[in-house]
Amino acid sequence: MSGSTSLQRRLGLGLTLGVSLLWLLATLASGVVVSNELDAAFDSAMEETAQRILPLAVTEIVNRELPGLSQQIAMLRPHTEMLSYLVRDASGTVLLQSHDVNPALFAARPVTGFRTSDSHRIYGEAAVSNTIFIEVAEPLAHRQETARQAVMALLAPLLLLIPLSLAGIWLWVRSSLRPVLAYKTAIETRGAGDLSPVTQIALPEEIEPVAQAVDQLMERLRRALESERSFTANSAHELRTPLAAALAQVQRLRQEAPETQWQQRIDHIEALLQRLARLSEKLMQLAKAEGGALLATEPHNAVAVIRLVASEFRHDPAGWRLQLELPQTGAVMTTLDMDAVAILVRNLIENALKYGDETQPVRVSLSSEGRVRVSNGGPPVPADQLAGLTARFARAAGAHVSRPGAGLGLAIVDAIASGAGTRLVLSSPAPGQSDGFAAEVMLPGIMPPTDARQSVPWIT
Repeated sequence: MSGSTSLQRRLGLGLTLGVSLLWLLATLASGVVVSNELDAAFDSAMEETAQRILPLAVTEIVNRELPGLSQQIAMLRPHTEMLSYLVRDASGTVLLQSHDVNPALFAARPVTGFRTSDSHRIYGEAAVSNTIFIEVAEPLAHRQETARQAVMALLAPLLLLIPLSLAGIWLWVRSSLRPVLAYKTAIETRGAGDLSPVTQIALPEEIEPVAQAVDQLMERLRRALESERSFTANSAHELRTPLAAALAQVQRLRQEAPETQWQQRIDHIEALLQRLARLSEKLMQLAKAEGGALLATEPHNAVAVIRLVASEFRHDPAGWRLQLELPQTGAVMTTLDMDAVAILVRNLIENALKYGDETQPVRVSLSSEGRVRVSNGGPPVPADQLAGLTARFARAAGAHVSRPGAGLGLAIVDAIASGAGTRLVLSSPAPGQSDGFAAEVMLPGIMPPTDARQSVPWIT
């Protein structure tokens, strides 16, 4: 069915995307939590640093020989200073500072507690009755980089886990859907004419009612088709017998009636009865074509069927026009029912002999690939009429419209082709000609072909 999607693909991709999305959201949430915890840890470290350094700084400042002197702590070895500090008095005079501090980061006067500037996190602490202050500064970029690395460490496993999740979910879904896939295969591999129940498969409980409904539907369809075939067979017997008896009585009446105007009436009645007999036969063929059961369980040779049908036209006045082109060696095996092949070819030949140019041959060909083509000469059929010739009781307008016929031949062939899963292709002019008409059908279920062909003017 056009536009349909695989349930296995939808489940596999949906579950994988769902798990990945949930994992990503959980990772982002974890990143927010980690970032907050890192901020708390860094604030605690800053507070602890200030409280450790401040007593030492107070001792250093109080014991100086020259009060108010600013002193910078020397660097023992080169390193990046993440925490820088500044010790000042209440007026903002610098008394002690770390080696890499930037005084511009701090306010003009010291402030206690935490605060955040555009680029740094700052903590201030006071001692000696709020006369000596220490302020510790940490770059915000350091915190952001640490938080980013923590989040990336959480996200990095997704690069490996997403493919593994996809593979694992795909295998699990495929394993879970194995009975459904087996049921799908069982439906696809059977022929269109096989209406027997599907082999019982341990399907999931959600699918089991569907399978049971399908089996019940096919059983009802099988019974309906059998009933229709039985009705068709009985109708054929019941119609042919009285028509044959009526024709026999009319022919006997002709012999016994005097040579008067009654002979014309008798001939007219006989022609009407023969036309009715042909029409009943066509209607029964159409009923078989539309009733289903067109595919056989075993393939058979289409070449033999076409030869047999062609031989039926041996005594027809126009039979000399038939030319057969059939594979020379081997056979063309098809699963189309033998009766259906015979009805199809017979109607195509009758249509070509009846409406084709009486001076030109009718070519019946069968390719090794199973393509049946019947072509005849004559004026081309207008394109606007060509597509409507497969309708019931449809006949093309033209010079041959007065010839007897019910207009059911191509409708029967089209019904057989549609029921067998193929199609009838009409073309006018005929392929390779400047005039004429051709009808072509590809037989279904063709076995390995043979390529050699022979041209046979007539069946002997």
